[in-house]
Amino acid sequence: MPVGGATGGLVLRGAIRGQRRRVVSASLLGMTHQACEALVPVVIGAAIDTAVATGSTPALVRWLLVLGVLFLVLSTCYRTSARIAEGAGEHAAHRLRLELGARVLDPRGGADANRLPGALTSIATNDARRVGSVATVLPYGCAAIAALVVSAVALLRISVPLGLLVLLGIPPLLWLGHRISRPLERRSEAEQESAAYASGVAADLVSGLRVLKGMGAESAAVARYRTTSQDSLAAALRAARSRAGHEGALLALTGVFIAVIGITGAYLAMRGSISVGDLVAAVGLAQFLLGPFQLLAYANAEFAQARASARRIAEVLASPAAVDGGGRAPAGTAAGHVRLRDVRLGSLRGIDLDLPAGSLTGVVTRDPAVAHDLLLALAREADPAGGHVELDGVPLTELDPDRLRRAVLVAPHDADLFESSLLENVRAGAGASGTGAQTVKAALTASTADEVALLLPDGADTVLAERGRSLSGGQRQRVALARALAADRPVLVLHDPTTAVDTVTESRIAARLREIRQGRTTVLITTSPALLAVTDRVVVLDGGTVTADGAHTALVAGDETYRTAVLG
Repeated sequence: MPVGGATGGLVLRGAIRGQRRRVVSASLLGMTHQACEALVPVVIGAAIDTAVATGSTPALVRWLLVLGVLFLVLSTCYRTSARIAEGAGEHAAHRLRLELGARVLDPRGGADANRLPGALTSIATNDARRVGSVATVLPYGCAAIAALVVSAVALLRISVPLGLLVLLGIPPLLWLGHRISRPLERRSEAEQESAAYASGVAADLVSGLRVLKGMGAESAAVARYRTTSQDSLAAALRAARSRAGHEGALLALTGVFIAVIGITGAYLAMRGSISVGDLVAAVGLAQFLLGPFQLLAYANAEFAQARASARRIAEVLASPAAVDGGGRAPAGTAAGHVRLRDVRLGSLRGIDLDLPAGSLTGVVTRDPAVAHDLLLALAREADPAGGHVELDGVPLTELDPDRLRRAVLVAPHDADLFESSLLENVRAGAGASGTGAQTVKAALTASTADEVALLLPDGADTVLAERGRSLSGGQRQRVALARALAADRPVLVLHDPTTAVDTVTESRIAARLREIRQGRTTVLITTSPALLAVTDRVVVLDGGTVTADGAHTALVAGDETYRTAVLG
């Protein structure tokens, strides 16, 4: 995967190179088809001179048989070439989608920086399709060039001036076509950018629809999307006008060129330089040339749009990683001793924190930014600007991010569920660690997600809606918590896992959480009294630093700031 050094040109060449067998096969078949097409008027002209003009029936039959063979070959080659070319385009687009997916899911992160999820989806669908189309249109372009060459050779045999006219006229036409495609390329890129942004805004608004309705902000959201979609429409119309102008200009140029060939052929026939059959062949070839030129115009337009999309794909593939990839792995099964030494990251201002292996620690902060930055540091989604985080005495910066996350699981507050069954959502957490059915069952019980399953039509096999929207907020949290517990990581960090759960259920979850995580390191970033009551100790963060450290009961009794934050 060309991470770090990807460019639009490399992406385009990679799409073609990856399908070179299909592209070469389709090109050869397409060239054969176009060559046979070009020979049809030549055969007709020969038939006129040698059969029609002389009245020879056997010669006419022979030429008719030749025409039949030509049509059989060209039709077979066309169907086969088109099928192979379309397959090459689909395979190339699919390969690009896999590369984009791998880059987005890269443990080092960075691909989603400053990009909305909808924008990434647009790049992985529309842009990948456009770049993949180069593997489809390239055989058509090769076939069109072959048709022009065969036509020029045939015209040279009929008349040297006619052949030279075609041979000398094609290069300037191709050069003009490339120059005319430049505005289309620019406007196509702007169109894709606007469409991707509109998709991102739409996905953002849909995901926050309940919040918007709760705030009564539907009208503001509609106005925002209307403006964005209108901008996208304007960009699409500019690109469409540019493509129409591109194709119209090329059609006009080729029309003039073909007319010149026809007039020249007629003049030569009037002078007696060529026969009637040659004139028919020349006029037929002139009319036939419109097809190859249209194919070249189509291929040129597709390449212009593909170049714009390739640059957008290259930007994602070449996105700098959020963290460097260390080469070490946690030794054996990680003990789970986590230590922060003078960590400075975002709102964290030199935090020193020791989390012994097997401990259950609560972290209280009233500043969401502090909680967010602490999660980033522990998950190694961002490396500290100063200080370092250690796992069993090894700095996280020296560990491979993927292997690190097999030892340390950070479960954010806004965890999403997948559009699959409740049980499969929970097993998704157990899959990477290879835990068995008993662990999954214990996780369901500890999070009380088994009670959620009892309320569903098909129990734990009930298929949930996208992002778990068919469940209430508390039910979603319980399923997400079960998934985190089923992973059975040596270190588990949970951020506000029960904010939407009723107090009675929360108390049961707290007691079961301590039991299921016995002997493994657990960090609860929360202000829930029920969860904090079962911890070994609580650390209070204020202003990005540690301001208090002790047992929950002692802090409630002796720290007014803590008491206010936790008990309200």
